[in-house]
Amino acid sequence: MGATAAVKSLHFCSSQEPLSFLSFTKSKTLNLNFNFDFSKTSSTSRSRRLRLAVRASSASSTALNDPPNPILSSYDHQLRVKILSESLPYIQKFRGKTIVVKYGGAAMKSAELKASVVRDLVLLACVGLRPVLVHGGGPEINVLLNQLNIPSQFRDGLRVTDARTMEVVSMVLVGKVNKDLVSRINFAGATAVGLSGMDGRLLTARPSPNAAQLGFVGEVARVDPTVLQTLVDNGSIPVIASVAADEFGQPYNINADTVAGEVAAALGAEKLILLTDVAGILRNREDPGSLVKEIDIKGVKKMIEEGKVGGGMIPKVNCCIRSLAQGVTTASIIDGRVEHSLLHEIMTDEGAGTMITG
Repeated sequence: MGATAAVKSLHFCSSQEPLSFLSFTKSKTLNLNFNFDFSKTSSTSRSRRLRLAVRASSASSTALNDPPNPILSSYDHQLRVKILSESLPYIQKFRGKTIVVKYGGAAMKSAELKASVVRDLVLLACVGLRPVLVHGGGPEINVLLNQLNIPSQFRDGLRVTDARTMEVVSMVLVGKVNKDLVSRINFAGATAVGLSGMDGRLLTARPSPNAAQLGFVGEVARVDPTVLQTLVDNGSIPVIASVAADEFGQPYNINADTVAGEVAAALGAEKLILLTDVAGILRNREDPGSLVKEIDIKGVKKMIEEGKVGGGMIPKVNCCIRSLAQGVTTASIIDGRVEHSLLHEIMTDEGAGTMITG
């Protein structure tokens, strides 16, 4: 949102990972690489120092540590400054604000996209935003179920969850996916803390209305954001697995979109972002070019009534509507198949999907 038509790609990393933080490709022969190094100052654990180094290298140079090319044209300098300066209003707008991100879909399957999401979160935290990550883990659950010869069943897009399946869901989401994400974020230079809905009584679940058909598939009955608020205020990135227990201690598998929406509302988040496997809301589901960039609640409800929004997009839209009704400022459904879509959505005018407003 706001760079130039010449921008082709974005690549990010932290000070602990020796890769270029930003790589904007201006042409076939020149790459502009922006290296950000975020590190804590000696005066306080919360203070961070931002150092920026910019280098240009020819496309033929593949080594990341190649010496900088000192020859830059006036246009190159102008482009470099333009890209950096255009991020300032967005940093100012969102600094100190809570952003809740639901992570899933293609972004969980691809190593490149997973790295992209992690780096985006770390960068956002380093420039003063307060990100919270909520995740599912359907593909990983399917793998372990297959290994254990437990059949996977779905009804209306929801996983039928009997007692054995619930045990596997908890093992995968809380014990594997969650800890993997925490480890990656920590390695990238931020401080992540892994949670499930059961930790600190964060979420209290209740059975789904279709419990007879779905088993231990639940809904969010209550959110107690106390533990989250403490972590966020301390500069940590909470990473939440979408598993919670009811008041009797029975665990439930809860849709990650739903958890993200309810957490965003409880925290009074500035923005809810759902990473999906589609470009966003389309006026014509058969036409990828009919993306709706921005729409209000009234408009998106009308699209549902007209049948323009259907299938798996309906629960995502309803999740956004519910969070907006509870005080979240904006909710976005963005294309998680695009590298650094989080930064495109937050730091540019163009965005990476559909933004829904109240």
